[in-house]
Amino acid sequence: MATLIAPDQFSPVEDAEALRNACKGWGTDEKAIIKILGHRNATQRKQIRQAYEELYEEDLVKRLESELSGDFEKAVYRWILDPADRDAVLANVAVRKAESNFHVIIEISCILSPEELLVVRRAYQSRYKRSLEEDVAAHTTGDLRQLLVALVSAYRYDGHEVNERLAKSEADILHDAIKDKAFNHEEVTRILSTRSKTQLRAIFNRYKDEHDTSITKNLSGDPHSDLQKALRAAIRCINDPKKYFEKLVCNAIKGVGTDEEALTRVIVTRAERDLNGIKELYYQRNSVSLDHAVAKETSGDYKAFLLTLLGKED
Repeated sequence: MATLIAPDQFSPVEDAEALRNACKGWGTDEKAIIKILGHRNATQRKQIRQAYEELYEEDLVKRLESELSGDFEKAVYRWILDPADRDAVLANVAVRKAESNFHVIIEISCILSPEELLVVRRAYQSRYKRSLEEDVAAHTTGDLRQLLVALVSAYRYDGHEVNERLAKSEADILHDAIKDKAFNHEEVTRILSTRSKTQLRAIFNRYKDEHDTSITKNLSGDPHSDLQKALRAAIRCINDPKKYFEKLVCNAIKGVGTDEEALTRVIVTRAERDLNGIKELYYQRNSVSLDHAVAKETSGDYKAFLLTLLGKED
Protein backbone atom coordinates (compact mmCIF):
# COMPACT_ATOMS: atom_id res chain seq x y z
CA MET A 1 0.00 0.00 0.00
CA ALA A 2 1.23 3.46 -0.95
CA THR A 3 2.07 6.21 1.54
CA LEU A 4 1.67 9.03 -0.98
CA ILE A 5 -1.26 11.33 -0.24
CA ALA A 6 -2.43 12.86 -3.53
CA PRO A 7 -5.67 14.69 -4.39
CA ASP A 8 -8.23 13.22 -6.77
CA GLN A 9 -8.74 16.61 -8.40
CA PHE A 10 -6.00 19.12 -9.19
CA SER A 11 -5.00 21.67 -11.82
CA PRO A 12 -1.70 21.01 -13.64
CA VAL A 13 -1.68 24.62 -14.84
CA GLU A 14 -2.17 26.05 -11.34
CA ASP A 15 0.56 23.76 -9.99
CA ALA A 16 2.91 24.78 -12.81
CA GLU A 17 2.26 28.45 -12.06
CA ALA A 18 2.83 27.90 -8.33
CA LEU A 19 6.12 26.09 -9.02
CA ARG A 20 7.21 28.92 -11.30
CA ASN A 21 6.49 31.42 -8.54
CA ALA A 22 8.41 29.25 -6.06
CA CYS A 23 11.49 29.48 -8.28
CA LYS A 24 11.26 33.22 -9.07
CA GLY A 25 13.14 35.99 -7.35
CA TRP A 26 16.19 35.81 -5.14
CA GLY A 27 15.20 32.83 -3.04
CA THR A 28 13.50 29.53 -3.74
CA ASP A 29 10.33 28.61 -1.85
CA GLU A 30 11.22 25.01 -1.00
CA LYS A 31 8.13 24.56 1.18
CA ALA A 32 5.86 25.32 -1.78
CA ILE A 33 7.74 22.82 -3.94
CA ILE A 34 7.35 20.13 -1.28
CA LYS A 35 3.68 20.94 -0.74
CA ILE A 36 2.92 20.50 -4.44
CA LEU A 37 5.22 17.74 -5.69
CA GLY A 38 5.13 15.76 -2.44
CA HIS A 39 1.38 15.28 -2.93
CA ARG A 40 1.17 14.37 -6.63
CA ASN A 41 1.27 10.91 -8.16
CA ALA A 42 3.27 9.93 -11.25
CA THR A 43 0.49 10.78 -13.72
CA GLN A 44 -0.13 14.14 -12.06
CA ARG A 45 3.59 14.98 -12.00
CA LYS A 46 3.83 14.25 -15.70
CA GLN A 47 0.88 16.56 -16.39
CA ILE A 48 2.54 19.31 -14.33
CA ARG A 49 5.79 18.95 -16.30
CA GLN A 50 3.87 19.17 -19.57
CA ALA A 51 1.86 22.21 -18.42
CA TYR A 52 5.03 23.96 -17.22
CA GLU A 53 6.78 23.44 -20.54
CA GLU A 54 3.76 24.68 -22.49
CA LEU A 55 3.41 27.77 -20.29
CA TYR A 56 7.06 28.76 -19.97
CA GLU A 57 8.90 26.89 -22.77
CA GLU A 58 11.22 25.54 -20.13
CA ASP A 59 11.96 22.09 -18.71
CA LEU A 60 10.68 21.96 -15.13
CA VAL A 61 13.16 19.22 -14.21
CA LYS A 62 16.13 21.33 -15.29
CA ARG A 63 14.72 24.39 -13.55
CA LEU A 64 14.38 22.53 -10.27
CA GLU A 65 17.88 21.11 -10.66
CA SER A 66 19.22 24.66 -10.95
CA GLU A 67 17.20 25.93 -7.96
CA LEU A 68 17.78 23.15 -5.45
CA SER A 69 20.88 21.48 -4.05
CA GLY A 70 22.23 18.54 -2.09
CA ASP A 71 20.17 15.56 -1.00
CA PHE A 72 16.94 17.52 -1.37
CA GLU A 73 17.66 18.27 -5.04
CA LYS A 74 18.54 14.64 -5.72
CA ALA A 75 15.36 13.38 -4.05
CA VAL A 76 13.13 15.85 -5.93
CA TYR A 77 14.87 15.00 -9.21
CA ARG A 78 14.32 11.27 -8.68
CA TRP A 79 10.70 11.88 -7.69
CA ILE A 80 9.62 14.14 -10.53
CA LEU A 81 10.74 11.76 -13.29
CA ASP A 82 8.43 9.12 -14.75
CA PRO A 83 9.01 5.87 -12.80
CA ALA A 84 10.62 4.05 -15.76
CA ASP A 85 12.85 7.02 -16.54
CA ARG A 86 13.79 7.27 -12.86
CA ASP A 87 14.79 3.59 -12.79
CA ALA A 88 16.83 4.14 -15.94
CA VAL A 89 18.71 6.97 -14.20
CA LEU A 90 19.21 4.87 -11.06
CA ALA A 91 20.52 2.01 -13.19
CA ASN A 92 22.92 4.28 -15.06
CA VAL A 93 24.31 5.73 -11.83
CA ALA A 94 24.70 2.16 -10.55
CA VAL A 95 26.43 0.70 -13.61
CA ARG A 96 29.04 3.43 -13.60
CA LYS A 97 30.16 2.14 -10.20
CA ALA A 98 28.84 -1.37 -10.66
CA GLU A 99 31.32 -3.19 -8.46
CA SER A 100 29.87 -1.41 -5.41
CA ASN A 101 26.32 -0.68 -6.61
CA PHE A 102 25.28 -3.92 -8.30
CA HIS A 103 22.40 -4.33 -5.82
CA VAL A 104 20.54 -1.46 -7.56
CA ILE A 105 20.64 -3.40 -10.84
CA ILE A 106 19.37 -6.46 -8.98
CA GLU A 107 16.49 -4.51 -7.40
CA ILE A 108 15.35 -3.24 -10.80
CA SER A 109 15.78 -6.64 -12.44
CA CYS A 110 14.19 -8.80 -9.75
CA ILE A 111 11.45 -6.65 -8.18
CA LEU A 112 9.84 -5.06 -11.22
CA SER A 113 7.39 -7.09 -13.28
CA PRO A 114 8.63 -8.38 -16.66
CA GLU A 115 6.66 -5.64 -18.45
CA GLU A 116 7.97 -2.92 -16.13
CA LEU A 117 11.56 -4.10 -16.63
CA LEU A 118 11.07 -4.02 -20.39
CA VAL A 119 9.81 -0.43 -20.18
CA VAL A 120 12.84 0.55 -18.07
CA ARG A 121 15.18 -1.01 -20.61
CA ARG A 122 13.49 1.00 -23.37
CA ALA A 123 13.72 4.20 -21.29
CA TYR A 124 17.41 3.50 -20.68
CA GLN A 125 18.09 3.04 -24.37
CA SER A 126 16.17 6.20 -25.25
CA ARG A 127 18.01 8.28 -22.65
CA TYR A 128 21.57 6.95 -23.04
CA LYS A 129 21.58 5.58 -26.62
CA ARG A 130 22.90 2.27 -25.33
CA SER A 131 21.19 -0.80 -23.93
CA LEU A 132 21.17 -1.44 -20.20
CA GLU A 133 22.54 -4.93 -20.82
CA GLU A 134 25.41 -3.44 -22.82
CA ASP A 135 26.36 -1.05 -20.04
CA VAL A 136 26.08 -3.69 -17.31
CA ALA A 137 28.37 -5.96 -19.33
CA ALA A 138 30.83 -3.12 -19.97
CA HIS A 139 31.17 -2.19 -16.30
CA THR A 140 31.32 -5.61 -14.66
CA THR A 141 33.55 -8.65 -15.03
CA GLY A 142 33.59 -12.40 -14.57
CA ASP A 143 30.88 -14.26 -12.69
CA LEU A 144 29.17 -11.10 -11.47
CA ARG A 145 28.80 -9.90 -15.06
CA GLN A 146 27.30 -13.23 -16.10
CA LEU A 147 24.67 -13.08 -13.37
CA LEU A 148 23.75 -9.39 -13.75
CA VAL A 149 23.46 -9.49 -17.54
CA ALA A 150 21.23 -12.58 -17.27
CA LEU A 151 18.98 -10.92 -14.68
CA VAL A 152 18.65 -7.59 -16.48
CA SER A 153 17.98 -9.34 -19.81
CA ALA A 154 15.29 -11.62 -18.38
CA TYR A 155 11.68 -11.66 -19.48
CA ARG A 156 10.06 -14.04 -17.04
CA TYR A 157 6.70 -15.73 -17.24
CA ASP A 158 4.47 -13.69 -14.94
CA GLY A 159 1.81 -16.26 -14.07
CA HIS A 160 1.06 -17.98 -10.77
CA GLU A 161 1.30 -21.64 -11.75
CA VAL A 162 3.75 -23.80 -9.81
CA ASN A 163 5.37 -27.05 -10.92
CA GLU A 164 6.14 -28.81 -7.62
CA ARG A 165 8.25 -31.56 -9.20
CA LEU A 166 10.38 -28.95 -10.91
CA ALA A 167 10.62 -26.97 -7.67
CA LYS A 168 12.07 -29.99 -5.89
CA SER A 169 14.56 -30.86 -8.62
CA GLU A 170 15.79 -27.27 -8.98
CA ALA A 171 15.98 -26.78 -5.23
CA ASP A 172 18.29 -29.81 -5.22
CA ILE A 173 20.35 -28.33 -8.08
CA LEU A 174 20.80 -25.10 -6.14
CA HIS A 175 21.66 -26.97 -2.94
CA ASP A 176 24.31 -29.10 -4.66
CA ALA A 177 25.88 -26.04 -6.31
CA ILE A 178 26.00 -24.12 -3.04
CA LYS A 179 27.33 -27.14 -1.12
CA ASP A 180 30.13 -27.46 -3.71
CA LYS A 181 30.69 -23.67 -3.61
CA ALA A 182 29.95 -23.61 -7.34
CA PHE A 183 28.14 -20.28 -7.08
CA ASN A 184 28.98 -19.47 -10.70
CA HIS A 185 27.39 -22.66 -12.02
CA GLU A 186 25.40 -21.97 -15.17
CA GLU A 187 22.40 -23.81 -13.71
CA VAL A 188 22.25 -21.36 -10.80
CA THR A 189 22.17 -18.43 -13.21
CA ARG A 190 19.65 -20.18 -15.47
CA ILE A 191 17.22 -20.89 -12.64
CA LEU A 192 17.38 -17.42 -11.10
CA SER A 193 17.08 -15.57 -14.40
CA THR A 194 14.44 -17.62 -16.24
CA ARG A 195 11.92 -19.02 -13.75
CA SER A 196 8.84 -17.04 -12.79
CA LYS A 197 8.90 -15.39 -9.40
CA THR A 198 6.08 -17.66 -8.22
CA GLN A 199 8.05 -20.73 -9.28
CA LEU A 200 11.21 -19.38 -7.66
CA ARG A 201 9.44 -18.83 -4.34
CA ALA A 202 8.27 -22.43 -4.51
CA ILE A 203 11.87 -23.50 -5.17
CA PHE A 204 13.16 -21.48 -2.21
CA ASN A 205 10.45 -22.90 0.06
CA ARG A 206 11.25 -26.44 -1.10
CA TYR A 207 14.94 -25.78 -0.46
CA LYS A 208 14.18 -24.79 3.14
CA ASP A 209 11.85 -27.75 3.70
CA GLU A 210 14.30 -30.28 2.25
CA HIS A 211 17.48 -28.93 3.82
CA ASP A 212 16.27 -27.32 7.08
CA THR A 213 17.79 -23.95 6.31
CA SER A 214 17.09 -21.04 3.99
CA ILE A 215 19.01 -20.70 0.77
CA THR A 216 20.15 -17.18 1.73
CA LYS A 217 21.65 -18.50 4.97
CA ASN A 218 23.64 -21.07 3.01
CA LEU A 219 24.88 -18.29 0.74
CA SER A 220 26.21 -16.13 3.58
CA GLY A 221 29.56 -17.88 4.00
CA ASP A 222 31.93 -15.35 2.42
CA PRO A 223 31.15 -11.68 3.19
CA HIS A 224 33.81 -10.59 0.69
CA SER A 225 32.33 -12.43 -2.32
CA ASP A 226 30.43 -10.05 -4.58
CA LEU A 227 28.88 -13.01 -6.39
CA GLN A 228 27.49 -14.49 -3.16
CA LYS A 229 26.18 -11.08 -2.08
CA ALA A 230 24.56 -10.63 -5.49
CA LEU A 231 22.94 -14.06 -5.38
CA ARG A 232 21.60 -13.35 -1.88
CA ALA A 233 20.25 -9.97 -2.94
CA ALA A 234 18.52 -11.44 -6.01
CA ILE A 235 16.89 -14.19 -3.96
CA ARG A 236 15.75 -11.75 -1.26
CA CYS A 237 14.32 -9.32 -3.85
CA ILE A 238 12.36 -12.12 -5.52
CA ASN A 239 11.27 -13.83 -2.32
CA ASP A 240 10.06 -10.84 -0.27
CA PRO A 241 10.65 -7.32 -1.64
CA LYS A 242 9.16 -5.60 1.43
CA LYS A 243 11.51 -7.44 3.76
CA TYR A 244 14.42 -6.61 1.44
CA PHE A 245 13.58 -2.89 1.43
CA GLU A 246 13.00 -2.79 5.19
CA LYS A 247 16.47 -4.20 5.74
CA LEU A 248 17.93 -1.77 3.21
CA VAL A 249 16.40 1.30 4.85
CA CYS A 250 17.33 0.02 8.31
CA ASN A 251 20.97 -0.31 7.25
CA ALA A 252 20.82 3.14 5.62
CA ILE A 253 19.92 4.95 8.85
CA LYS A 254 21.59 2.94 11.59
CA GLY A 255 25.12 3.37 12.85
CA VAL A 256 27.44 6.30 12.18
CA GLY A 257 26.35 8.36 9.19
CA THR A 258 23.31 7.99 6.96
CA ASP A 259 23.31 6.41 3.51
CA GLU A 260 21.18 9.11 1.87
CA GLU A 261 21.42 7.46 -1.56
CA ALA A 262 19.81 4.24 -0.35
CA LEU A 263 17.30 6.02 1.91
CA THR A 264 16.16 8.28 -0.92
CA ARG A 265 15.91 5.38 -3.34
CA VAL A 266 13.67 3.31 -1.08
CA ILE A 267 11.29 6.15 -0.19
CA VAL A 268 11.07 7.65 -3.67
CA THR A 269 10.62 4.35 -5.54
CA ARG A 270 8.20 2.74 -3.08
CA ALA A 271 6.01 5.69 -1.98
CA GLU A 272 3.46 4.90 -4.70
CA ARG A 273 3.71 1.14 -4.23
CA ASP A 274 4.28 -0.64 -0.91
CA LEU A 275 5.99 1.85 1.39
CA ASN A 276 3.22 1.54 3.97
CA GLY A 277 3.95 -2.17 4.28
CA ILE A 278 7.67 -1.43 4.60
CA LYS A 279 6.86 1.08 7.36
CA GLU A 280 4.78 -1.50 9.23
CA LEU A 281 7.55 -4.09 8.98
CA TYR A 282 10.12 -1.53 10.13
CA TYR A 283 8.06 -0.78 13.23
CA GLN A 284 7.59 -4.48 14.00
CA ARG A 285 11.34 -5.09 13.82
CA ASN A 286 12.66 -1.91 15.43
CA SER A 287 9.88 -0.77 17.83
CA VAL A 288 10.14 2.74 16.41
CA SER A 289 8.32 4.27 13.47
CA LEU A 290 10.18 4.83 10.22
CA ASP A 291 8.92 8.44 10.25
CA HIS A 292 10.64 8.99 13.59
CA ALA A 293 13.87 7.31 12.45
CA VAL A 294 14.02 9.33 9.23
CA ALA A 295 13.27 12.58 11.10
CA LYS A 296 16.09 11.83 13.52
CA GLU A 297 18.68 11.07 10.81
CA THR A 298 17.87 13.83 8.27
CA SER A 299 17.34 17.57 8.34
CA GLY A 300 15.96 20.60 6.54
CA ASP A 301 14.05 20.43 3.28
CA TYR A 302 15.35 16.93 2.56
CA LYS A 303 13.82 15.70 5.81
CA ALA A 304 10.52 17.52 5.13
CA PHE A 305 10.28 16.04 1.64
CA LEU A 306 10.98 12.46 2.73
CA LEU A 307 8.45 12.74 5.56
CA THR A 308 5.86 14.05 3.10
CA LEU A 309 6.40 11.03 0.83
CA LEU A 310 6.17 8.79 3.90
CA GLY A 311 2.64 10.13 4.37
CA LYS A 312 3.29 12.28 7.41
CA GLU A 313 0.83 15.15 7.32
CA ASP A 314 2.13 18.71 7.70
